[in-house]
Formats: sequence, C-alpha cells, structure tokens
Amino acid sequence: MSVTLLVIAKEPRPGRVKTRLTPPFTPGEAAALAEAALVDTLRAVAATPARRRVLVLDGEPGPWLPAGFDVVRQCAGGLDERLAAAFAGCDGPALLIGMDTPQVTPALLTVDFADCDAYFGPADDGGFWALGLAEPCPELLRGVPMSTSTTGAAQRSRLVGAGLRVRDLPRLRDVDTAADATAVAAAAPAGVFAAELGRLGTATAPVPGQVPGRSGGRTPDRAAGPATGWNEGFVAGLKAVRAAGTGTGGRDTGPVSGQRGAGR
Repeated sequence: MSVTLLVIAKEPRPGRVKTRLTPPFTPGEAAALAEAALVDTLRAVAATPARRRVLVLDGEPGPWLPAGFDVVRQCAGGLDERLAAAFAGCDGPALLIGMDTPQVTPALLTVDFADCDAYFGPADDGGFWALGLAEPCPELLRGVPMSTSTTGAAQRSRLVGAGLRVRDLPRLRDVDTAADATAVAAAAPAGVFAAELGRLGTATAPVPGQVPGRSGGRTPDRAAGPATGWNEGFVAGLKAVRAAGTGTGGRDTGPVSGQRGAGR
C-alpha cells in the first residue's frame, strides 16, 4: 500500500525555532541545530519508499530542502488545525512526522496499513512524533489539546475511540532542551544534527565567567575550577557524541541537496 509521507516544520530562522534551547545556545545556534534536525529528517523521508513526499511548511523553503518534495503552506490556527489540514490534503494512506526527531530512520517510517488503521509514535515528553492514518480524517485531530504532557495519550485515545486498530511505533525522544539535544545526537552520531552539535562544541555550554547563551570559544578560567552540575553533564554528553561519531555506529546520512535542516 503506497503511503504519503508528511513532514510538518518551521523555517529554521533565529528566534522562531527551538527557543527552549536558548540558553545555553544563542538564537542563531538554536536555528542551526533546528536546520540540522530538519536535514536529517528530510533525508530519512527521502530514503523511504513513498507515493508522495510533502513538506508542510511554516515559512520559506531554503537550500536545505532536497529534491522530490512538494511544499505546501501550513494553514492558520492551532497545531491541531494545522495537523488536520495536512491530512486533509491527502487522498490515501499518510504518515506525518515533525522535525524534532532527527534520529528517525527509513525503517521506522516504512509502514503497512494492511492489518491496522493507524500508526502512533509516542514521544518521551508525552506528545507524539508520528501519526499515520489509513484513511486521513481531519476530525481525528481537531480539538486534541496540543503541546501538553498528555497530548499523546489524548491523541491515541481519540484514535481508539473512533474504532481504529492502532499499531504503536517505538517511543522516541524529541529535541526540546539542551539535554535532549545531547541524548538524541548520541542516538544518531552519524547524522548532521550530531555533527552540528559537535561543531558548536563545549564553548556553547555555560562555564564560569561566561554569559549563558553566548558562545565564542572562550576557554574557562583555570582558577575557576572545573565546571559542575548541568555543564559537566552537557560536556560529558558532547564528548560521548564525538566519540560515537568516530565509529561506525549510526545511520548513513548519504549525499543530499542542501546543507543543514530545521523543525516544527
């Protein structure tokens, strides 16, 4: 059964995306990470068999957009309305994902509705990273409270309440905070997102004597002693990402048009 793959995203412009990453990152750095996440996501979608690939975009496309995608504008309204409108534009089975899970792979996106009516991908924060419908029905999304810790449960209950047979996809962690970014990069060390996080490096992590959210490669004052707490964990995470990236783990990102990518 041929499936339409939908990616709902925002143009990765500073101040408009990944605002919860600031601090410790600057708005420009947060936008670069959002763009990198989008590139990884679009690459995974491009490598997945599909009837059609659609980017449902808030903003303008950039050089990060690979060939083979149709671009449609997000409608006005809340997130539930925008998701509903994305499905309304499909005339057959469709799977929708966002831009916050750059660790996604073609294997996760290859779905078959032969023995189910819906796919549901839960996120660690209580939301969901994927939603698939054999027969797209906008009313299955309208009115579902979005961006809460119970959004995923509410959406899945809506599907079950409509009598749909639901198949669950693996739970994934999406990128909202700096801790999320480190964990997700470690899960996909060969991706563009992990490379961008590594490029930003420990200079972005808050250190004694440095203003949070300001980077510039400043070396901490040795007299100040080692960083502790959140900074220590963040630096350790970045080291783990770099170490993992030197091996053979992670998925092959392959060549693609554009440079980096963005998210919802």
